[in-house]
Amino acid sequence: MTELSAIFRARLDEAAQATENHLSALLAPAPLVGEIARPARLLEAMRYVTLGGGKRLRPFLVVESARLFGVTGESALRAACALEMIHCYSLAHDDLPAMDDDDLRRGRPTAHKAFDEATAILAGDGLLTYAFDVVADPATHPDAGVRAALVLALARAAGLGGMVGGQALDLAAETAATPLTQDEILTLQAMKTGALLRFGVDAGAILGAATPAQARALSHYGAALGAAFQIADDILDAEGDEAALGKRAGKDAERGKATLIGLFGLPAARARRDGLVDEAVAALNDTGLGAEKTGVLAEAARFVAVRQN
Repeated sequence: MTELSAIFRARLDEAAQATENHLSALLAPAPLVGEIARPARLLEAMRYVTLGGGKRLRPFLVVESARLFGVTGESALRAACALEMIHCYSLAHDDLPAMDDDDLRRGRPTAHKAFDEATAILAGDGLLTYAFDVVADPATHPDAGVRAALVLALARAAGLGGMVGGQALDLAAETAATPLTQDEILTLQAMKTGALLRFGVDAGAILGAATPAQARALSHYGAALGAAFQIADDILDAEGDEAALGKRAGKDAERGKATLIGLFGLPAARARRDGLVDEAVAALNDTGLGAEKTGVLAEAARFVAVRQN
């Protein structure tokens, strides 16, 4: 893997800071038109779950894929924030005792430890519904058709046939009578992790009015990047340092999680991860937008393989 450029690092940091600022503004105490009030403790928990941590890779993918088509500013940022709200809600719920039962996230207590289980559930519920509020708002895009396309794509990525369904498969695999097959693991991971990452670039294609061929190429890129990200995450869980990760390491093996590492071992998992990175970069060539325009997204694919947390 080649070393990541200063330009990529700067753009990742820029997107992270812009997302942080925008999320903070969206999660302000003043109620919006149509809201009655924003309960202080619930809002505090939603801000705790959402602000002050994470690489913000998913928002970065929205911002950078939209940039390919000249779309910058409020539209891309609001879609990016909606995606990050979905991601952060999922973390709050995944950490609950009934799910993955984690006490540490991003180097600090998980939501149900910092508050309580009921508040953590409600904070997740609030972020889930607010995400759709954000993308449905005319402030995100003046064209109702674009907003509807974003809502539909986000719902499909986050719901029964996407992230939520993947979490259900993941939990079921822990107590399955027989280990999952390779195809079953790939399906689980494409749903639980890959679907939201793929939405990041699908959102950029929707906002940028990409051609069908460009949208397909970006979706292919997002799917390959998502698969590589999950394998990299599994490798970090197996080998990583808990202090660097900001969460408990070794939990996959401890809970009997279905992973490609468990099926084939670390060397094969690393080889598959690197092959998926190459596949993602190749998919960008199919957009026809040129290496100069897509270079930052190509580096994002490499970043998922070399990250340390």
